[in-house]
Amino acid sequence: MTTSSATAVTATVSTTVHWVRITGGVCRFGDQQRRIKVRTLEWTQTLLTWAQLDCGTDQRPVTGLAQPDAAALARAMGGRLPRSVEWEWAASGPACRTYPWGNEEPTPDRANLRSGPGRPTPVGAYPDGATPDGLLDMAGNVWEWTSSATLGNGFILRGASHDSPVLYAKSTFLNAAPAELESDGIGFRVVREP
Repeated sequence: MTTSSATAVTATVSTTVHWVRITGGVCRFGDQQRRIKVRTLEWTQTLLTWAQLDCGTDQRPVTGLAQPDAAALARAMGGRLPRSVEWEWAASGPACRTYPWGNEEPTPDRANLRSGPGRPTPVGAYPDGATPDGLLDMAGNVWEWTSSATLGNGFILRGASHDSPVLYAKSTFLNAAPAELESDGIGFRVVREP
């Protein structure tokens, strides 16, 4: 999908996109817990789905888009992709939760990880894995593009996928991929200023 066709798809974004306000604060970022201020943002409650883009009824995450195409869709919705630190703040919160839902280890009812069905599932299928603010699928199902660049034309991925081990579901874990990668294991969610 090219950026122009990605933008055309979002011209008909469905009203079923739910936004969750996450109050800003100071994120203790990464394993070193570097203190970085994050502002208040509104987040899509789930990764975007094809149904939310009015492209059928599929409730699984939109995947197969390169990072620039995902960023273009986010802009067309009046938002953007989150920065890596913003994503971690939404997942870990001021309590620095080990996992988006808390400090308890992942279970099959909290996240779609390697021990699960082995494929992306509809968003929201793991409500026990929600953050205290109500964000769903922050761990497992598919990785999430961010707007944080890496060396060599890549971008940070957060959140783990259906093929990830438990370690990858931690709120501080990050991965990276080339910007042009179009993978069925990578989706995205959108943030916007309140």
